[in-house]
Amino acid sequence: MNGIRCLALLLTALACGQASGEHLRMVGDAWPPFTSQALPNNGLAVDLVDTALRRSGYTTEFVEVPWARVLRGMEQGDYDVTVAAWFSEDRTRYALFSEPYLVNRIRFMRRKGLPPIYTSLADLRPFSIAVVRGYSYSPEFDQDTTLTKVPVLEFGMGARMLAAGRVQLTLEDELVAQYHLNRDLREIRDALEFLPLPLTESGLHILVRRSHPQHRQIVNDFNRAIGEMRADGTYQQIYRRHGL
Repeated sequence: MNGIRCLALLLTALACGQASGEHLRMVGDAWPPFTSQALPNNGLAVDLVDTALRRSGYTTEFVEVPWARVLRGMEQGDYDVTVAAWFSEDRTRYALFSEPYLVNRIRFMRRKGLPPIYTSLADLRPFSIAVVRGYSYSPEFDQDTTLTKVPVLEFGMGARMLAAGRVQLTLEDELVAQYHLNRDLREIRDALEFLPLPLTESGLHILVRRSHPQHRQIVNDFNRAIGEMRADGTYQQIYRRHGL
């Protein structure tokens, strides 16, 4: 009986060791400051995810491809982990979501000290809003035809128009905006400010393909490691490392 128990414990330990020693192919698109091979440690999100997985005993590599290829590659089993994704019911068919490890807040920006303040989208109808062409902000905002939206090619263009008084508002993910304001938009950083109320808040997750034999363990290991990183200060240190 003791021999059977020892064998069972040995097999369990070997299974755990095999899972934790897995090499994981991580993937994401170019989305600074979260993911980009041009950034230190491939960006904030990749740095957090890579640290959590390596603490759990996995080895990793990161590949950057366009977003459509990220999703297609996950379905086809080309990659194991998507490092940054919002929840979508459709994606649960082929991948398992982690708990959120970051929060994306889409926030409006105005020239410092000037109106508007808003509690609902109806409050913004008198004002012009620079929006990135093709960007999905929220269903309610995107479908509201009573708002005056001024299409621009990218956030930097909208921010400069705002600073010059050509529009009254623009909007962007809070960390994306901070990233650009601390770099290529430094000259207008002190002229702009966020409105207090965010338009949306969405959790950012990793996705692990369900066809991976250890997909549940990988997600559980990741969730646990992120919790430990928050508790011991590693999470905050990585934020500071990326200037956020």
